[in-house]
Amino acid sequence: MRQLRWRAAALLALILAPFHSGSALARPLRIVAFGDSLSAGFMLPANASFPGQLEAALRAKGRDVTVVNAGVSGDTASDGLARLDWSVPKGADLVIVEFGANDMLRGLDPEITRRALNEMISRLKARGASVLLAGMRSTTNLGESYRGRFEAIYPALAKAHEVLLYPFFLDGIAEEAGFNLSDGIHPNRAGVAKIVEGILPAVEAVLDRLGQAGAPSGAAGNR
Repeated sequence: MRQLRWRAAALLALILAPFHSGSALARPLRIVAFGDSLSAGFMLPANASFPGQLEAALRAKGRDVTVVNAGVSGDTASDGLARLDWSVPKGADLVIVEFGANDMLRGLDPEITRRALNEMISRLKARGASVLLAGMRSTTNLGESYRGRFEAIYPALAKAHEVLLYPFFLDGIAEEAGFNLSDGIHPNRAGVAKIVEGILPAVEAVLDRLGQAGAPSGAAGNR
């Protein structure tokens, strides 16, 4: 009798296994936008911020995702590193790392920025998260030497850590009045939409590499 009960339990486990594994894979993928005011959505409502618009764009394409806003206005890369453990939820599948603008505006030594970003990426990867690194450019008034050192940080780190690089987070909107708030620095709703449009293929490429269950039919492996 005991042997029959064991066989029945084993058979039930085999029958239910596909359903259990399917439900585990069906959860939305968790994306974290980890950065400063540019990704946090300075002076914008939540649905107009970068995380809000990115989530809407991905869901409109059939992606089952949630995008967490882990941006803090004024943060340097070192500030971000200091709060990484409590700002980026455990179990994040993809972290979009967007830091450096405040470092550059304050004229910080690019080596300080590089070290902070390097440690940040290392720790995120050690958690098992995929990383998409968003690059930043320097203003011309800091000189060519500073600009060269600062802008070289991002491709070098992307290569060293084998993560995907989106070369310039503000591509297409920097110094374009129609895409920025009155301060000329932070993107408005239209500016954020432009950022999302530009970075979306890179985000989807990472999601496809993850083989995520929420991908549209046929998306994974067809890039």
